[in-house]
Amino acid sequence: MEDVWPTVRAERLALIADLEALTEQQWATPSLCAEWTVHDVLAHIVTTAETSVPGFFWHFARARFDFDRFTADGVERGRAATPAATLDRLRGLVDRTVSPPAPRDSRLIEMIVHGEDIRRPLGISREYPVAATADALRLQAATSAGFGGGRDLLRGLTLVADDAELTLGSGPEVRGPLLALLLIASARRIAAVELRGDGLETLRQRLESGPS
Repeated sequence: MEDVWPTVRAERLALIADLEALTEQQWATPSLCAEWTVHDVLAHIVTTAETSVPGFFWHFARARFDFDRFTADGVERGRAATPAATLDRLRGLVDRTVSPPAPRDSRLIEMIVHGEDIRRPLGISREYPVAATADALRLQAATSAGFGGGRDLLRGLTLVADDAELTLGSGPEVRGPLLALLLIASARRIAAVELRGDGLETLRQRLESGPS
């Protein structure tokens, strides 16, 4: 997308609206991200929204260039004393347009995939913009696992969206809804139940042998 920020802003507002009435128990619900609660994922979104390119490198160096430690530190920085206060922090960042050193479409991955990391365990559904979801999938499919992408996971497979004009890759097909394809490209195993095709078993095996 030429300008991701209007979509990012809309997704931030939509997430805030979906989370405003959560109970304490719901905030503690395990998300689709291993070992992270719903509150943890929100804290991560807050930190990412705050992080500029210089800020990224400063915090990455402080984490001794350990990406896992860097990410965990970010959750702690983003978390306020209460979930409601963390949500207030996101309200204050709705219009912010800075980004870590990554393609701008990565901001779409951030809001859509992490939006689902939060919403699905809570039973909340959302229809995301098709163009934004497609752009997020294209980037995720082209990005290596070392940078959080699905290129290695999807190698030798063709992704076909049933609900959008999008086909990526070559080889045995994995077919299904666009959002489910984005989630599976982001190693969210829960999305496999929505998919079908000759390549699905290969994809399942790769997911089982790799990290969550």
